[in-house]
Amino acid sequence: MSTGRTSHADGGGAVARSTSRGQVLAWSFWDWGSAAFNAVIVTFVFSVYLTDGVGKDLPGPVSASTWLAWSIAAGSLVIAVLAPVLGQRSDAGGRRKRSLALLTGAVVVLMALMFFVKDDYHYLWLGLLLISLGIVLFELAQVPYFAMLRQVSTPETVGRVSGLGWGFGYLGGIVLLIIVFVGLISGDGGLLGVTTDDGLNIRLVAIVSAVWFLVFALPVLLFVPELPAEASPLPRTGFVDSYRVLFAEVRTMWRDDRETLKFLIASALYRDGLAGVFTFGAVIAVSVYGFTDETVIPFGIVANVAAAGGAILAGRFDDRGGPRRVVVFSLVSMMVVGTVLLFVEGSTGFWIFGLLLCLFVGPAQSASRTYLVRLTAVGKEGQNFGLYAMTGRAASFLSPALFGLFAFIGGDDRWGIVGILVVLAAGLAALFLVAPQVRDRALEVR
Repeated sequence: MSTGRTSHADGGGAVARSTSRGQVLAWSFWDWGSAAFNAVIVTFVFSVYLTDGVGKDLPGPVSASTWLAWSIAAGSLVIAVLAPVLGQRSDAGGRRKRSLALLTGAVVVLMALMFFVKDDYHYLWLGLLLISLGIVLFELAQVPYFAMLRQVSTPETVGRVSGLGWGFGYLGGIVLLIIVFVGLISGDGGLLGVTTDDGLNIRLVAIVSAVWFLVFALPVLLFVPELPAEASPLPRTGFVDSYRVLFAEVRTMWRDDRETLKFLIASALYRDGLAGVFTFGAVIAVSVYGFTDETVIPFGIVANVAAAGGAILAGRFDDRGGPRRVVVFSLVSMMVVGTVLLFVEGSTGFWIFGLLLCLFVGPAQSASRTYLVRLTAVGKEGQNFGLYAMTGRAASFLSPALFGLFAFIGGDDRWGIVGILVVLAAGLAALFLVAPQVRDRALEVR
């Protein structure tokens, strides 16, 4: 990567001609900061606080965990409906960075408002509203953010840039988790000795996380230029008319660009399998392989580091051999390792093969992002990443459903691994239906 300023090709500023290290880092820091929401709020801290603390004494037959699941499911429907259109609108008229700024700002505000969710079941509804709205807006923010990848990379470096960003996301989440765990959570209020009354220590975690996301989101907004208005071929229309344009674009894609549609379907399948690895990894670590609540946290930290390292390393192979090879190799490797895990006993075996499994998750995620970038016509990245989000949400029930089904049939959580392997295999089979040659369409404007 050069250290000079980024200049642009004839694609109207939508494609970088050279890669600026400063702009790449600025773009990647958004991934680093966004982990405050993904890792701390949604996965490890605030969601657990809602279900095990705030909603613990919730009266009635429906548990807090069930209400949380329903809230997230409702949010998924909103994401599926809005993501493609908002992505398209961020392309048209050159409004990607503005969209990213508004959506990121809204997520930060929602995170800060979580401070007011006290450890009392009367506050559960506020907490559920904030976290479900946060998930919707965060997913929508990822659409223009992913679309900006082409603005900070070239066809020769897009794999490395994507891998760096994805690695930053994993690492940023781990760093912040360690900070808030040591400072505010461990023991009785962490090293800072913050009282746990009314959940104050966890509520302060939400404030710290909001500030973390805000600080690390600023560089991309300050140092990466906005998409020029003339860079996208998509028309600038009203919100309702945007759906008409979207349907017309999908019909055109079916007629003239069917490989992109096939990739969106295939990736939705295997991406749900990738998500299932982290969703159920801690569950089977404890229930099957003898981990405790204390030992599973260090494993989670190392697993995220492994995924980050894999994503960063695989970026070079992506640029040299193409994203398809990275995705196929990662999925096949995960299926082999997952099959071995079925017959492994004890925590040592899970440390070895569980980490191997995570090592291939990051490369598959990062290469999927570059795969779609390369397939997409210049100026339509936001629209296609909106469809990427929509199809991903549409398939998001598969891994949970099949994990539960196979665990039920086998009478042991261990057999839930088979359900995840089935989803990965289905995605891999669908990917083989996509044409093997992936030529970066950014080259068309050179």
